[in-house]
Amino acid sequence: MTDEPAQKVLILGSGPAGLSAALYAARAELAPLVLSGMTLHGQASLTHLIENYPGFPDGIGGDALGEAIQKQAEKFGARMEFDSATKVDLSQRPFKVSTYGRTYACETLIIATGASPVLLQVPGEKEFTGRGVSYCATCDGYFFREKHVCVVGGGDSAFEEALFLTRYAASVTIIHRREGFRASALLQRRAQENPKIHFILNSIITEITGDQALKALRLGNVKTGEETEHATDGLFIFIGHTPNTELFKGQIDMDERGFIRTGVTMETNIPGVFAAGEAADPHYRQVATSAGMGVAAAMQAIRYLEKLG
Repeated sequence: MTDEPAQKVLILGSGPAGLSAALYAARAELAPLVLSGMTLHGQASLTHLIENYPGFPDGIGGDALGEAIQKQAEKFGARMEFDSATKVDLSQRPFKVSTYGRTYACETLIIATGASPVLLQVPGEKEFTGRGVSYCATCDGYFFREKHVCVVGGGDSAFEEALFLTRYAASVTIIHRREGFRASALLQRRAQENPKIHFILNSIITEITGDQALKALRLGNVKTGEETEHATDGLFIFIGHTPNTELFKGQIDMDERGFIRTGVTMETNIPGVFAAGEAADPHYRQVATSAGMGVAAAMQAIRYLEKLG
């Protein structure tokens, strides 16, 4: 328990949704407190270049964007703590949020905990994570200079990271379970025109093998059933994300995949608790939409507090 006064606005997560919420709550002079979570500036910080965020015609690095929004929010009085929530109690007011070192009370809570990469769940994935298997090209691409790597996935993230990896790798092979891709037409064209990028379609990875490091992938053709082995030095996995909402199960309404259900005002089924960004967005999952959801959540939290007097 804590004897300190309850925070007016407590925000969980420091990605585009959390920081945008902090900016708006700070401008309303509510001195919001942001618990950053394990990944400062969220998953967006791991993206080398964001080309579709409004206002940046030449693109901007994910971490640079996070730093800029944080600085802007702090200018108006937002506060940042580099800590993560470990337990929440939404059964009483003020709400209680515990971290590794303390417990906070808050009158409103904005959940912007984001999402984490989906795992392949195949033999060898766990054993070779950090030894050839990665979920972040920006973090680990440098270690694969002049080597041959694979990317699994068919969406924007997979293509963006594959294109980024061509800065370092000798070749990049995109593996996808279907013939068609969900990535934008622009990204597909760039990848198809890049001489370093190759494709293996209608295939899934069934096993990751090696000794001290990753050496090969076992592939299964979904149409013919044929199994082959593909030698590679690295594997980058981009097959989607799962919401970081385990902490709130049993307390907040969620859909079957764990995304927090919200109304158009970003309010959850618990008055005073709001959710924004990828923790509550199973549809768009874009930096710009996450930022907008954070803004909406903060504005509604402000109105909620005004009604409380």
